[in-house]
Amino acid sequence: MKKQILAVALSASMAAGLSGVSVYAADDTYTVGICQLVQHEALDAATQGFKDALTDAFGDKVTFDEQNAQGDSNTCSTIINDFVSDEVDLILANATAALQAAVAGTSDIPILGTSVTEYGVALDLDDFDGTVGGNVSGTSDLAPLDQQAAMLNELFPDAKNVGLLYCSAEANSQYQVDTVKAALEELGYTCEYYAFSDSNDLSSVVNSAASECDVIYVPTDNTAASNTEIINNICAPAGVPIIAGEEGICEGCGVATLSIDYYDLGVATGEMAVRILQDGEDISTMPIEYAPNFTKKYNPALCEELGVEVPDDYVPIGEEAEADDEAAEETADTAETEEAAGEDAAAAEDTTEAAETEEAADGETAEEDTTETTETEETAEEGGAEEDAAAEAE
Repeated sequence: MKKQILAVALSASMAAGLSGVSVYAADDTYTVGICQLVQHEALDAATQGFKDALTDAFGDKVTFDEQNAQGDSNTCSTIINDFVSDEVDLILANATAALQAAVAGTSDIPILGTSVTEYGVALDLDDFDGTVGGNVSGTSDLAPLDQQAAMLNELFPDAKNVGLLYCSAEANSQYQVDTVKAALEELGYTCEYYAFSDSNDLSSVVNSAASECDVIYVPTDNTAASNTEIINNICAPAGVPIIAGEEGICEGCGVATLSIDYYDLGVATGEMAVRILQDGEDISTMPIEYAPNFTKKYNPALCEELGVEVPDDYVPIGEEAEADDEAAEETADTAETEEAAGEDAAAAEDTTEAAETEEAADGETAEEDTTETTETEETAEEGGAEEDAAAEAE
C-alpha cells in the first residue's frame, strides 16, 4: 500500500511538471525545510554542507527549518506536512524515509533528496533512468557496489562465509546487499542475509552473524549507522571484521570502506537548490547527481586489533581531518606570528617617535638655554656700559 501511495504521489508530481513549481526573483528571501531521518555523522555532514552552500549563495536571505525524525518514518511524514502547511520554498529530504515522506506529502514544493542510495528503489520506479521528474531530484551516496565487493576480496581472499547485515525496513539497504551478494558469489564466497527490523533485534541478529561468518558486510544503512557501538561490541571480541558501506559506519565498527565525503555531497545538493531557487532551473529535468570521488579508507585501531593488514593505497580514517586541523593550527600560528611582528614593529615605531620627540625637546631646551644665556650676557654688557658712562660723566 505504501508503494502505491508513493507511486500515485510521484505520478501526480510528474504530471504537474513545472506548473506547480515556482520561479523566484533574485531579491527574494527563502525558507527551506530540512527533514533528516536520524542523527549520525554522515547525515549530519550532508545537512551541514547543504546549508553552507545555500548560505554562501544567499547569506541572510535564506532561513532553515531543520527537523530530525529520530529514526521514525512516521515522524518524517509529520515534519513534511508541517513544511507544506508553512509553504516552505524547498524541502531537503535527508535519507530514504525522509524522501518517501516528502514525495507522498507534496507535488508542488521542490524536493531534493540526499544520502539516498538508489532513487529508483526508494520511490519504486520501474523505469528509472537517472531522472525522477516532477518536483523531485537530488544526490545519491551510492559508492560502486562491485568495488566494495572487490575490496572485501582484496582484504580477505581466504574467507569463505560472508554475512550481509542490514535493516530490512530500509529499501536501499536491501538493494545494496542484493547487489553485493551477487558480486561476492561470482568471486566464490558463500553469502547469507542477516536482516534486523530495527534496533530492538539488532543484538541477536549480530550475534548470529558473528558466530557463523568469517567476514560481515554492512551497507550504507541508517539504523546500523546509529548503532555501530552495539555491532562493534559483538563483532570485535569475536574477531570478525566488517567491511562497511560508508565511512561513519566504518569508523564505528568496520575495518575498511570505499568512502565518499558526505559534506561535499550536501554541498552539491545545496548547489542544486541554488539553481532551482535563484536561476529558476526546472527540477523535473535535473538528473540525480553522484559523488565524483571515492577513497579506500581503513580504521587503524580496529585493523590493528584484528590483525588486518591493508595495502598502501588505503587512507586512515581521520587523516584528512587531522591534516585540516594541522593546517588550521599553522594558519593560526602564522596569524599570531604576524600579529606579534606587527605589534613589535609598532612598538619599535613608538620607541623611535618617542626618541625623536625627546631629542627634539632636548634641542628646544638647549636653544632656549642658549638664548637665555645670550640675553643675560647682553643685559650684563648693557649694564656695564651704562656704569662706565656714568663714571665718565662724574
